[in-house]
Amino acid sequence: MQIILLERVEKLGQMGDEVKVKDGFARNFLLPKKKALRATKANREYFATQKAQLEANNLERKKDAEAVATKLKGQIFALLRQAGDRGQLYGSVSPRDIADAITKGGFTVARGQVSLDKPIKTIGLVPVNVILHPEVKVPVTINVARNEDEAERQARGEDVLAEKTPEEEVVVAAEDVFEEGAGPAEDGEETEEAVEE
Repeated sequence: MQIILLERVEKLGQMGDEVKVKDGFARNFLLPKKKALRATKANREYFATQKAQLEANNLERKKDAEAVATKLKGQIFALLRQAGDRGQLYGSVSPRDIADAITKGGFTVARGQVSLDKPIKTIGLVPVNVILHPEVKVPVTINVARNEDEAERQARGEDVLAEKTPEEEVVVAAEDVFEEGAGPAEDGEETEEAVEE
């Protein structure tokens, strides 16, 4: 289907470009979202008369998006999720989860504006792009962690999944020994040393 773009569409073209796309893409996405018009003689004339108005509206929306982008750029948003010992999430983080976290952080973002290249299935700091306008893309960081303490440690740059040092493992082993009840003997009990004598 031949269409006229009413705004910039990534990997398709700029406003005013006449392009050929698959019928389903046009019928199900571009036309209902008012991103394009069918390329008929009447629509070409309509676009010619409305071009200045469409460009002015686009420029204003872009300016608003750039203002938000300067505040949003480089922000880190924490998401707490359940995960296994090796950092594998029980499930995955969706664009809706990210949009909700950004909205709680004081910015209004719809889930359709969050661009995920691949699903987030492990804990860690994950860079994500937020598309505020077809021409304005903002990078933010999503801090996926199991709890608040872990999120703070990851934000400082610590690797929460790193193997423990030998000293840390000795401390953990010592704590485990005392938790099992291997403390000092109570009155009336003989210790191993007393039995040996």
